[in-house]
Amino acid sequence: MSAPLYIHDFALCSALGSDKKTIWQALKNGTRPAFVQKKFREKERYVVEIPQSSLPQVKDTYYDNHVNRLSEVVLSQMETSVCEAVKEFGADRIGVFIGSSDNGSEASLAGLDSFQKTGSYSKKYELKMQQADFAAEYIAKRFGLTGPIFTHSSACASSASAFASARNWLEAGFCDAAIVGGVDIATETVVLGFDSLEAVSLSPTIPFSKNRTGLTIGDGAAYFLVSKKPGQAKFKVVGIGESADADHVTAPRADGEGAVQAIDKALKDAELSAADIDYINLHGTGTKLNDAMESVAVNRVFGNDTPASSTKGLTGHTLGAAGALEAAFCCLTLSDENTEHVLPMHVFDGERDPSIPEIRLVKNGETAKRLNICMSNSFGFGGCNVSLILSRNV
Repeated sequence: MSAPLYIHDFALCSALGSDKKTIWQALKNGTRPAFVQKKFREKERYVVEIPQSSLPQVKDTYYDNHVNRLSEVVLSQMETSVCEAVKEFGADRIGVFIGSSDNGSEASLAGLDSFQKTGSYSKKYELKMQQADFAAEYIAKRFGLTGPIFTHSSACASSASAFASARNWLEAGFCDAAIVGGVDIATETVVLGFDSLEAVSLSPTIPFSKNRTGLTIGDGAAYFLVSKKPGQAKFKVVGIGESADADHVTAPRADGEGAVQAIDKALKDAELSAADIDYINLHGTGTKLNDAMESVAVNRVFGNDTPASSTKGLTGHTLGAAGALEAAFCCLTLSDENTEHVLPMHVFDGERDPSIPEIRLVKNGETAKRLNICMSNSFGFGGCNVSLILSRNV
């Protein structure tokens, strides 16, 4: 068993809101935000967005873009905790490990647009602004951190993978604490890219329904401050499991073997059995292939006993941010404030797919008899599979 990652603070932002109380109310009641139609190169597609105009500007104008504005909403809520960690450990002993699948196309498309219209790039544009590490660099610069900086870009498993790297570096002694998480936005490149794969739904996504036709892209960010010291932490990551299908560039392995391996590794890492898991936050994208594969995997390990839900029916698919955002949802579920043990509702049309194994999808107002341990699954392109197990720190 590896040492736990103790969570000393976390914050999150999605279309559900930017404060924990509002977000939790939406999760437990299944309150769906507006899924809006936008035109992308003559194609109208639904997105679950947080308009850039509604977000606070980043003080350092060099880093002021949609992704970093979204991060700023979250990071500002963690200011005190991060500053205390800097005082305790030193700026050079705090790492930044984040996941993001597309934080550069916003800058590259703006640069290209300027070049096509004027024959030159804007003076504000630099190639670095579309590099993968730009969002992570902003976090480090914002808090004056000089420890290791990592950006994971393993598609929809990105920010879940960031937890594994953070733990490895902490255990190796290269840092004493870390900011871990992810951020992504619904850019034109992402929406049209998934649309070219015929993975984008023409209506708001309905994961695990027999009528599902694809995913809906959403904006989101979530960050955690973690260390190996328990301190006053209320939550901890006790198990991490990773696997790689190496089966197809974009499609998941149909028999769910890769997902099962990640789940089993997480359980072994935490020294737990399937019966110990009280709730599963499913990857649940709403695509035909993902939901079928995940049903096979979850049913194989847990049967139809463990309550589970996909929160992407509420937030949309936040891509590289999804692993961190949904881990944050697990913390909200495990919170002391959830005295009734209510579970995040699975929002869909109620029509189950009879062609895939049945799993126990959470109904409105459903509660758990016991609520101490949650699992969060993230499955990305190329068969990148990550399972996280979170628990109360008791």
